[in-house]
Amino acid sequence: MENSSKEKKVHGTQSLGSYILNHKVTLLIVVTIVVIVFFRLMNPNYLGWQNVLILLTITSFVGLLGLGVGLLLISGQIDLSTGAIAVMAAVLVAMLISSGIPWPIAALITILFGAAAGGITAILVNGLGMMSFIATIGMMSVWGGLALVLTRGNPVTINNPGFWAIADIRFFQSIPLLFIIMLFFVALYGFILSQTRFGRSVYIVGGNPTAARLAGINPKKIQSILFINSGAISAFCGVLFASNFRRGDPVAITLGMDAVTAAVLGGISFSGGAGGTGGFLVGLLLLNFFNNGLMMIGIGPYWQTIARGAILIAALMLDFFRERQRAKALRAGAAEIAAAKSQ
Repeated sequence: MENSSKEKKVHGTQSLGSYILNHKVTLLIVVTIVVIVFFRLMNPNYLGWQNVLILLTITSFVGLLGLGVGLLLISGQIDLSTGAIAVMAAVLVAMLISSGIPWPIAALITILFGAAAGGITAILVNGLGMMSFIATIGMMSVWGGLALVLTRGNPVTINNPGFWAIADIRFFQSIPLLFIIMLFFVALYGFILSQTRFGRSVYIVGGNPTAARLAGINPKKIQSILFINSGAISAFCGVLFASNFRRGDPVAITLGMDAVTAAVLGGISFSGGAGGTGGFLVGLLLLNFFNNGLMMIGIGPYWQTIARGAILIAALMLDFFRERQRAKALRAGAAEIAAAKSQ
């Protein structure tokens, strides 16, 4: 009876941890609603059809990049080159289509380029032992610079109505297909993380690589797959970006850092081993509603950059305290289990 009561106490501790996590997601939802109401009061056009379309489109791009980054963060790695890969992919698909290649084939070649780019990063990190932070900063410069070299800094226009149609499709007159695609990948990756052996391996690798190896899991293999996935989905984002703007623009977009911010803000641990796509989606919406709101009330681009940086710092601070709390809860739970077994 005594052991049974102690086991219930341990389960109660685990339930409390789950409650705290859910509470944080709920808090993000509440903050998102407050942000929406505030900017709606500041500018009546904030929830107008045109602005909602812009908001959902940008959210789609950041979301796709953030999913690749998010899975890597859970595994204990990071990819800062996603925005540059997307830019290079937009330029590549535009050049291929302009050369007469049918757009579906051009898009497939571009996505394969992204997978190869992720593979190169995996070799640098898992083959040569470089830190992913340093390796991906370097690759960010490589892909961004290559896009400028190939185009000499000039956008590559795409004259293909069939390709444009990808970004022009709307549901219920205002929801772009791009947003539906992003939600599909959120659901798909959420299913993989929560319902598959591979997803569980990602958490184990990020939480404790040593334990993962002892369990027969190859951390380098898991992380390499995730680097390739990040490159492929970043390139796919670049294809959609080119479709939306009808050109491949070599000027680097800043969505890559927004993707990292959304992931950390949504509860994906910078230290690895924790987080999910549900919290990421809420963090993504909060970040983009806020960024868009600043623009709608006339805040200049320089101040918007400062605000983005401040949000990233706040997200990292939140992750730091969240990680401390998680470590404390794990230590307490392990102590209680050990005490229960000793009885």
